[in-house]
Amino acid sequence: MAEIKTKLTNSSAADFLNAIKDDQVRADCWTVAGMMEKATKAKPKMWGTSIVGFGTCRYKYADGREMDWMLIALSPRKAYISVYAHPNHDGRRELMAKLGKCSAGKSCINIKRLSDIDLPTLNKIIVASVAAMRKDHPA
Repeated sequence: MAEIKTKLTNSSAADFLNAIKDDQVRADCWTVAGMMEKATKAKPKMWGTSIVGFGTCRYKYADGREMDWMLIALSPRKAYISVYAHPNHDGRRELMAKLGKCSAGKSCINIKRLSDIDLPTLNKIIVASVAAMRKDHPA
């Protein structure tokens, strides 16, 4: 089996976020990072080269494989900020309907800018996702 690329590193998450060239994207990422830090009570850490994760858990696959993983994360991409959240947390469908202009995959929410969305709703998604990760995948 191929080795997973998304692993905890010793790189500085603050340096990574501060190096974002676009002022608005950098500010938006710091805002989301603050919400995630508050929800997890954990400092940001780099996972791979471009994901800022918060907290850890022991992720178990249905086939029995296990790995260390982050509770919640964000990544500034070229056209949006990706928020990596639990795909099935309580109230997800309702909260996503209230979030605003964004796109979403199974476990990611892609936000162009925070001014496009409702921040209290994003915070509720983050808090619910962290709770679901802790329940489903204890440390």
